[in-house]
This record gives sequence, structure tokens and C-alpha cells, in this order.
Amino acid sequence: MAQAHNEVRLAGAPLTRPRHACAFFRTVDEAYRVLLPFVQDGFEQGDRAFHIVDPAVRDEHLRRLEQVGVDGAAAQLSGQLELRSWDDAYLRGGRFDKDAMLELIQEILEDGKARGFPLTRLLAQMVWALEDRPGVDDLVEYEARLNYLLPRYDDVLI
Repeated sequence: MAQAHNEVRLAGAPLTRPRHACAFFRTVDEAYRVLLPFVQDGFEQGDRAFHIVDPAVRDEHLRRLEQVGVDGAAAQLSGQLELRSWDDAYLRGGRFDKDAMLELIQEILEDGKARGFPLTRLLAQMVWALEDRPGVDDLVEYEARLNYLLPRYDDVLI
């Protein structure tokens, strides 16, 4: 039986609104074991996938998507998948700017709706936050402010 589209699941559990979850993993394989079913379900539902990844693992990320039947190249051409590196999202200008990132999140979510996608499922790898990057000290404030922004949207951020 197909699940209702408004029910989004992560690791077998439904996510309630606002749909913002932080997940910690011991290994990359563990992360993909948990996250790929979430991603695959989104593609099957016709949702938009917006993934922010370490630029060093971009090709590996696309390979992992292919393992669950997602044609990354075709999905990018159709607009269903947008894949960005940390440098083009969290670390634009060489530093983390919480205000700029909050604006970007709003733009991403609004753009998904404007393009006609039922939901945007934003998946962000944030290992960069463990590095000594300019602005990283603002990350907790960013996450707190994000929690005030997200109730306006049905979309999902992991």
C-alpha cells in the first residue's frame, strides 16, 4: 500500500511538521543506509531533491543514488535533483554566513513550489562544520533561526 504523500518517513518513522531533522552517523555507509530510502521515496513521490554535499564526494553521492534507481544526470536535467557543493551553499564567499544561508533555504523551498514540485527534500551533509571555518561559530544560531522559518513550509530538511 502506498503511503499518503503528506507522510514523509525517515528511518521508518514519520516526520511531523516542521520537518527538520538532524542525524548523526558513525560511517558513510550507515548514513546512506538510512538516507537512501528517504531519497528514493521522494523521487517516487515526484518531490524535488536538493542535496548539499562535500565537493570531494559529489561523484560518490551520484553513484549511491544510482544504486537505488535514481538517474542523477537525468534528474538534474529535469530539475528534480539539484546537487550543490558546500562551497556553493553553506560556504559561499569562503565562510559560513547564517543570514545568507537562511535566505538561500527560503529561495530553495520557494523555487521548488514555483517549479510545481509537491515537496522539496533538502539533504545536507555538514561535516564542514567540524572544521575551523570562518563563521562556524554561528551555526547554532542558524539552526535555531531555521526552526522558526520552517513551520511556514511542508518541505523536509535533513
